Amino acid sequence: MSDIHANATALTRVLEDAGQADAVWCLGDLVGYGPDPNECVEIVRALPNLLCLSGNHDHAVPGKIPLTRFNHDARMAIRWTQAVLTQENAAFLDSLQSKIILGEFTLTHGSPRQPVWEYILDSHSADQSFESFETDYCLVGHSHLPLIFHRLNHDTYALPKPIQWRTPMAMMPRMILNPGSVGQPRDMDPRASFAILDTEVQTWEARRAEYDIFDVQRRILEAGLPERQAVRLMSGW
Repeated sequence: MSDIHANATALTRVLEDAGQADAVWCLGDLVGYGPDPNECVEIVRALPNLLCLSGNHDHAVPGKIPLTRFNHDARMAIRWTQAVLTQENAAFLDSLQSKIILGEFTLTHGSPRQPVWEYILDSHSADQSFESFETDYCLVGHSHLPLIFHRLNHDTYALPKPIQWRTPMAMMPRMILNPGSVGQPRDMDPRASFAILDTEVQTWEARRAEYDIFDVQRRILEAGLPERQAVRLMSGW
């Protein structure tokens, strides 16, 4: 999963929908935009067999990225997060790595070339990224879009968005896979997005989970965060 963005309601629903898992791989951006930074960090920290990466918003909270690199709404949310986050949770974000290689998987938030900031949005950017990792698979987040790219015979192809969710797809060597966003999807589908990875049979199952968006919108506005971040949740943009 990736891009939780301080949305504890969506995170809780994703974990309920996923059920029992051997491990959880979180690809970054636990905080930013949403009203529940402490809750989300604490839920993720407590997950068994956790691998957790740092995203650009996670980097910004402890000051590793200047706020001038973010738009107005994101800067407001980061400053608010810095003010409300506990020292323990801030230290956890500060401790996270930006890239992890585990067996045949490279895990990063943005891209294997620029782990924190670069977006992989299309076949062109994916094609360049394939040159930057040697494992069979690279898992990324950051774009808030559930995307899959496959390289075959030096050509890179974008696989279509699943017609049927919750259907395991056979994985092939040399793929870049993005599970989409838990807390702020941007593919015009407001449901929380994540995936189930079966490393034994090499399948990737894209999933969506409905959650109480109205409750999250209310908490965003009560916290004094930008209204736009509440409005966008309903339409998934």
